[in-house]
Amino acid sequence: MSSRVGTTVRTRLWRNGALVQEDFPLAELSDHLDQPGCLVWADICQPDAEHFATVAEELGLDQHAIEDAINLHERPKAMRLATHLFLATSALRRDEESGELALSRVSAFTLKGALVTIRLDDHFDMQPVLRRWDDNADLLTWGPRALVHGLLDEIVDGYFEAIETLDDAVEAAEDMLFDERPSQAAALQRHTFALRKSLVTARRVILPMREVINTVMRRFVSEDGSSELAPYYEDLYDHALRAADWTESLRDMISTIFETNMALSDNRMNAVMKKLTSWAAIIAVPTAITGFYGQNVPYPGFGEHWGFVFSLAAIVLIAFALWVSFRKKDWL
Repeated sequence: MSSRVGTTVRTRLWRNGALVQEDFPLAELSDHLDQPGCLVWADICQPDAEHFATVAEELGLDQHAIEDAINLHERPKAMRLATHLFLATSALRRDEESGELALSRVSAFTLKGALVTIRLDDHFDMQPVLRRWDDNADLLTWGPRALVHGLLDEIVDGYFEAIETLDDAVEAAEDMLFDERPSQAAALQRHTFALRKSLVTARRVILPMREVINTVMRRFVSEDGSSELAPYYEDLYDHALRAADWTESLRDMISTIFETNMALSDNRMNAVMKKLTSWAAIIAVPTAITGFYGQNVPYPGFGEHWGFVFSLAAIVLIAFALWVSFRKKDWL
């Protein structure tokens, strides 16, 4: 393994499916391509211009594909070029601080007998990918398409892990939905908007992966007509479909939660307004009666003790009658 100013380079060489060499210089990549039964892999993390120039010169990579490989906002895609296949993918991870999904850009160049992976950051760990290759060493005899399958399989499995955390978060939002505390209502709104943002990120990454896998399958079959790895890629394609369907399902659920929360907020506001209106009607009774008896004119019971008792009894009886009526109508 070699590194310079944050750039990390790893290389591997297999011969007839057996690992024979690791961490050799990038300048030796092309030396192994013409050897029969050889399969090479190079991984460049946080590449600089010098490393890119070395790999491009060694393998004759397309300049436009190189530009796409270092573009953080490039859409996931697969490009079939004259001498190689270029893949632009994004791995998903859950940011521990914000709780939102974050992207890790992973690109790959596939040539006859070689695979070059480009990572713009070190958040996507290649070690699980290496374990997949080591555990399925018998598949490596089929060349770089076996390496590509292990890489894409690890990325797609990461989608399921990320979506599962979003699923748990959606369930937590559903539990918060009917909490009557005002603080929980505000927290639910923030939680819901964060989930919607994460689901948009997931959807933007996962949906194009189906076409990426489909393009890779077509390219490898058309190159040599073999279909040994076709079941593996079909299973990988099915996983990508399931991840996309799960994302769409969660997207519908969070939209339903958002709409239900808005409806519940309106219902709570209506209930509050009914209570305020009911109490205002009850309070209006003593206000009206005391206001009437406060006129500077003679009235029944004027200056008499029974007049005060009568007005007080009228206030209590009418207010109580209104309270009973509003309670029956569930306004209080």
